[in-house]
Amino acid sequence: MSGHARSERGGAPRPARDVLAGSPDLPVGRGVDRITARDNPLLVRLRKLQKSGTAYRRAGEVWIEGEHLCSALRARGGEPLQALVSESAWSQPALRALVQAAPRVAVTTDVLFAGVSELPSPAGIGFVVALPEPPALAPQAASVVLDRLQDAGNVGSILRSAAAFGFRQVLALEGCAGLWSPKVLRAAMGAHFGLDLIEGLQADALQALQVPLLAASVQGASSLHDAGLPWPCAWVFGHEGQGLAPDVAARCALSVRIPQPGGEESLNVAAAAAICLYMSGAAR
Repeated sequence: MSGHARSERGGAPRPARDVLAGSPDLPVGRGVDRITARDNPLLVRLRKLQKSGTAYRRAGEVWIEGEHLCSALRARGGEPLQALVSESAWSQPALRALVQAAPRVAVTTDVLFAGVSELPSPAGIGFVVALPEPPALAPQAASVVLDRLQDAGNVGSILRSAAAFGFRQVLALEGCAGLWSPKVLRAAMGAHFGLDLIEGLQADALQALQVPLLAASVQGASSLHDAGLPWPCAWVFGHEGQGLAPDVAARCALSVRIPQPGGEESLNVAAAAAICLYMSGAAR
């Protein structure tokens, strides 16, 4: 990254202590660029990443927004490729220090930052991160298997529960919401950076698991509270409306039901997952 900022009229580079438009008290230092045009290549890239839940697969990179996610990445030793920060966020010392962990930093106006954000109240700070290479499947790892879950909020919530209760490996079968999509990232609240995530698998890939597969079902033979839950294990959670595919359900060694004395027909899959994963973690 150049230590100079180019002038508005396209002339020769000016010294690195050029100031941000409209922000005379915020100098852009060495290694920090400013962005004042909507068609800047970085902003174009970020808007494309937000267009669909699977754009990250083609791009090979992920956009994470907000102080919490950026801090979670750094806490796990993650290294961003690029930081983007709004003028108002740049004026806050803690946020400025956080983005300067990136090898490339760009500061832009609050309006332009909002143009690449999907948040109602843009956070003003974000990282571009290389899409991690999927790890090899670990046959004996405590795992969560997702079968065609399509709601990004549910997927993200389950990732968060998996990380909280000691299930490090998450296997997403083909048809699930993209694990690194913006909505899943926001719902997981940083859990991604402590998990081994593998997506796009076929059901046959589950044959490699050497731990018992467990499922929750309203027709389960045993109550969750009474079942002897093995550890390690792999909990399998299915499509929000259709449940588990028959060939996936057939692989499960145990199917349990969650008692619901209130009389509801069923629980949201993310809520059911949190209960099951907690009970397994508590039984270790």
